[in-house]
Amino acid sequence: MHDHSHDHSHDHAHSHALVDESIKRSREGLHAVVQSLLVLGATALAQLIVYVLSGSVALLADLVHNFGDALTAVPLAIAFVLGSAVAERRAGLAVVAAIFGSACFAGVEAVRRLVHPTTPHHVAVIAIAGAIGFAGNWFAARIRTRAGRRLDSPALVADGAHARTDAYVSLAVVASAVAIASGWSAGDPIIGLAITAVIFLVTWEAWRTVRREHVVG
Repeated sequence: MHDHSHDHSHDHAHSHALVDESIKRSREGLHAVVQSLLVLGATALAQLIVYVLSGSVALLADLVHNFGDALTAVPLAIAFVLGSAVAERRAGLAVVAAIFGSACFAGVEAVRRLVHPTTPHHVAVIAIAGAIGFAGNWFAARIRTRAGRRLDSPALVADGAHARTDAYVSLAVVASAVAIASGWSAGDPIIGLAITAVIFLVTWEAWRTVRREHVVG
């Protein structure tokens, strides 16, 4: 009788520890997701203001993508709140879908601007907006990647790699500003298409990562 009581107490303590770890993981994951949402949301909002003033297609491609990235925090947050591995994998698929959708939208706008060319305004501000995009994405990538590795979350790791690539993509907006300043107005939609192509590549890599986790899981 004494041994049975001891074993039951040990099992109860062990189970309680597992629950605590699950709650801790969910809270840490949610915290990382919310942080990246705030960073990318503020980044995209700042770029949106500049786009309204300038009309740069390259900047549009970058800000639409950043808005899409910010929105991917919603399914990831739900997955961590539910504490479900299945929900987390599905959140990874939602991330891929958001990236793909933003790439399609940006590509259509870039082609439309090539067919109906206009010269963007406020070139210096466009360059600043590109720098803001770089900083915002780089910071979001650090948040997501660190949390993803610590929590063993493939969705967060994939999202972090994606945001890191986006940081360099944002520098293309600076290149667009230089092209416009030099008198090459067609450079803006062409760079917008280049950004779109990179986004499609990121979409493919993110899909491979998430799909691999589905197969393994």
